[in-house]
Amino acid sequence: MPKLKLTKRTTDGLGPVERPTYFYDTDLSGFFLRLQPTGSRVWGVEYRAGHTRGAPTRRVTIAAFGALTPEEARAAAKKLLADVARGEDPAGQKAAKAKEMTLAALIDLYADEGCFVQRGIRQGAPMKERTKAYTLARLRHHAVPLLGKKRVTEIGAGDIERFVRDVTAGKTAKDEKTGPRTRVIVTGGEGAARKVVRDLSAVFSFAVRRSIMPENPVDKAAVRKTDNRRDRFLLLDEVKRLGEAFTALEDDGVNPKAVNIARLWALTGARRNEIAGLRWDEVDLDRGLLILADSKTGKSIRPLGAAAVTVLAGIERHEGSPFVFPAESGESHYQGTSRIWPKVIAKAGLPGVTPHTLRHTLGSTAVSTGEALALTGAILGHANARSTQIYAHVQQDPSRRAADRVSKKIAAALAGKSADVVPMSSRRRAR
Repeated sequence: MPKLKLTKRTTDGLGPVERPTYFYDTDLSGFFLRLQPTGSRVWGVEYRAGHTRGAPTRRVTIAAFGALTPEEARAAAKKLLADVARGEDPAGQKAAKAKEMTLAALIDLYADEGCFVQRGIRQGAPMKERTKAYTLARLRHHAVPLLGKKRVTEIGAGDIERFVRDVTAGKTAKDEKTGPRTRVIVTGGEGAARKVVRDLSAVFSFAVRRSIMPENPVDKAAVRKTDNRRDRFLLLDEVKRLGEAFTALEDDGVNPKAVNIARLWALTGARRNEIAGLRWDEVDLDRGLLILADSKTGKSIRPLGAAAVTVLAGIERHEGSPFVFPAESGESHYQGTSRIWPKVIAKAGLPGVTPHTLRHTLGSTAVSTGEALALTGAILGHANARSTQIYAHVQQDPSRRAADRVSKKIAAALAGKSADVVPMSSRRRAR
């Protein structure tokens, strides 16, 4: 139990910790600063809920580290300890108040303190800013309108099931103009319902950990939190139709940025915004690599096949913009693919296919062609132990050659040429 006088100088000098650590003040008994491994800091007070020696020890937070100076936090701690001396129980009062918390208020609290990765190798790390923004947008566009005014302790499995039905039916759908060139479009539907109920489950799990709720109502609800579509991929004759759709739309005058972004989704297996938001300083055409500074799984090196290099090499650079696909106006990257993609899949006759389907398509094509799983992982930038080992110990040349072999199949199909691949399961049956 480390102790020090909690001043600006001493608290600014605290280094990182491996586990949640409480630093107690040497002058004011019970006053502490809690430091998390993530770097977040919170002022608080520890006290006994009663005047007897065997009374339970309780802690109550005061404010985030940056919200109050050490002097302001100390003054707030003195006030709380004075309340305790008069027989009050601040932590108990806070817990009672938490039971009256509405879902809208809980989502606000989750936005401030609970947006962490729930699973995988980044479990416990803060969400990427884009992921956090999308998550909170779904919660505020769907959950708040339908359940936001309900007390969280009153929400049960039946409420969750009704919520999913309402989102699926489109009750939260809207299309509102929010500015001269901006709109908020909320579609609702089955896919939106599955995503937002998964987000809502994370919010309730956070509330359980904070003792705001006794249990997570989503766990008892008869709802699906996953879409079970991870195995969807295109056969090469379907990729051929996709390529024909690209060409037809280009002939119709569709923005070539949208078509080239979609082509690169197919040729690289990269995630949607890894290509849409690609910067020129992340492209190494000489070595045939994408060196992504901040992908979903952190920094990632992806080998490029010759077809993808050709597409990138043919794109004109726009002076003053760091993006491969700059926006038509403003300083951001091009974001019009969401308008073009429905036209692509309609013309190709591929209903339900998403940009992420192309990622699965490249992966399945790699495996069907006989590429090693480790090299397939390197192409896709998977952040598991095997792909991490590839980045550390395998030269980029083998994985780049693998990317070249695989993307040739995709490129041939996009161009309408024959590129038959016999799936591994068919080869086994033939034997």
